[in-house]
Amino acid sequence: MDQATSPDPDAIEAIALLGEPNRRKLHAYATSSPRPVSRDEAAEALGISRELAAHHLDRLVEGGLLATEWRPRDPGQGPGAGRPAKLYRRAPRELAVSLPDRRYEAAARAFAAALVASPGGPDLVAHGAAARGEAFGAAVRRRVGRRPSRSRLLTTLLEALRGAGYEPRVEPKAGVVSLTNCPFDRLATDYRDLTCGMNRAWAEGVGEGIGGHIVAAAAVDPVGRCCAEFHLGPERTRGRRAPTL
Repeated sequence: MDQATSPDPDAIEAIALLGEPNRRKLHAYATSSPRPVSRDEAAEALGISRELAAHHLDRLVEGGLLATEWRPRDPGQGPGAGRPAKLYRRAPRELAVSLPDRRYEAAARAFAAALVASPGGPDLVAHGAAARGEAFGAAVRRRVGRRPSRSRLLTTLLEALRGAGYEPRVEPKAGVVSLTNCPFDRLATDYRDLTCGMNRAWAEGVGEGIGGHIVAAAAVDPVGRCCAEFHLGPERTRGRRAPTL
């Protein structure tokens, strides 16, 4: 009889680390920051002691959920100024546990290979993605009701994007919502044009479904983040489509 496969025990142990509330909050704080964070910053953000923050941060590093780097402190910033500071950031390791075992990425790669080889395949994917994005945006708009403020609409959109795995980050001065995580990163490695084309069409559909205030655009520098972003603007004329990505 064939032996049943089981999830990677190291992945299970790493994910189990997030069962501790402070550890989970520290992981969220470090991974959502646009730059590596120090123990002092993390402790202040959570309202806990530096020692407790350091303990949990280092446990997350041991589990492969965070990575560290060292940078010199700025001179004149109190005790320890000038000495290297230990900083924490997201680890490159990707973890997933499925019970029972599922291999959806293998199917996605098979579909992608067939679509890339088929005339018109990428266009069909983009068309379908745009329709799904428009439904997503329309659902966001329904949640906020008629004539919502841009602030309320943006808050609701951010919540929905987080639920979709994008980890959005608002850049207020630039009026941009950057999608700092690509949920399709591993697929995009081998099928970038197809995957990014799908994702950008989806984002454009989201902007169309929302119907105002927010439009989709291609990211200027997508290295290390998603290939699409959202621009915050004035209310659009009803029926006008978002700019082509």
